[in-house]
Amino acid sequence: MDIATRLDLFLDIVYQGSFAKAAELRHMDRAVVTKQFKILEETLGVRLLNRTMRSLSLTDAGREILEQAKVIRNELSKTQRLAETFHTEPRGLLRITSYVSFGHPYLQNAINIFMKKYPETYIELSLDDRLTDIIGEKFDIAFRLNSPKDSTNIAKKLAPTKLVILASENFLQEHGNPKTLKELVSLPAITYSNGPFTFDKLEMAASGQSKMEKYSINGRFKANSVDSLISATQAGLGYSIADLSVLKSHLNDLGLVPILQNYRFPSDFGALYAVYPHRNQTPLVKKFIETVQDVIGTPPVWEAYVENYSSMYV
Repeated sequence: MDIATRLDLFLDIVYQGSFAKAAELRHMDRAVVTKQFKILEETLGVRLLNRTMRSLSLTDAGREILEQAKVIRNELSKTQRLAETFHTEPRGLLRITSYVSFGHPYLQNAINIFMKKYPETYIELSLDDRLTDIIGEKFDIAFRLNSPKDSTNIAKKLAPTKLVILASENFLQEHGNPKTLKELVSLPAITYSNGPFTFDKLEMAASGQSKMEKYSINGRFKANSVDSLISATQAGLGYSIADLSVLKSHLNDLGLVPILQNYRFPSDFGALYAVYPHRNQTPLVKKFIETVQDVIGTPPVWEAYVENYSSMYV
């Protein structure tokens, strides 16, 4: 390794929070990572990290050199992107991360089309509902349901978020079909929960009314898997609130019906975004996002899974 490569390795160690995770990210042996980092400190003549058995912390010198390492990584990335603009078609490695439910089938369909069309491309896909660090984990694109707050990343809106409240016929026979939001939230619910985020509050307004009503949800079953939520809803354990993009087939095929259609959700609830870390889009990133957009369609294909959705929740 040269010094630039070791500085890039230093960035990964800091971003990942450990030598072991940096080694895993780079598909390297941990001992090799430790050795190369030690050589970097010896070459620079300064200690970059304070290390204990359980944690790492930057020294004063480490903090300043970390900032320079970021500049070097960015400049090298710019050079690579500049070279890629001279390619007649996309080629090279594309690392993608996405929330799980979008990965199957929509994102996988886009990957299948893209890789057949551009045979010199390679793709690594990571499906994970946690909020990944795009830069720290070296992803080229992330697909997310909310716009990122980090201004260093660029977000391209692909489709608006459309929500539906679902229940099974058996559930409605047992509990009745709620006519108001207050009636709905008194019933057992199936809610999405992942790390610090839990969908445990519901805000809606009755059709024709401007005032939003907000209630806590009576979450009987919580899960971080959308597939589990749909399955539990089908079993009649409760009602659930889902983004249309998580649906993989028509509601009739799922045995579910939309309820409380006479209420509307906030207009600024969110959207599906393609997020990438650089303003200078490479042909690889640009063409893949275009492929995903083609697969989704306009309006999004999943809106057809709920019959007459355009007349609901308005």
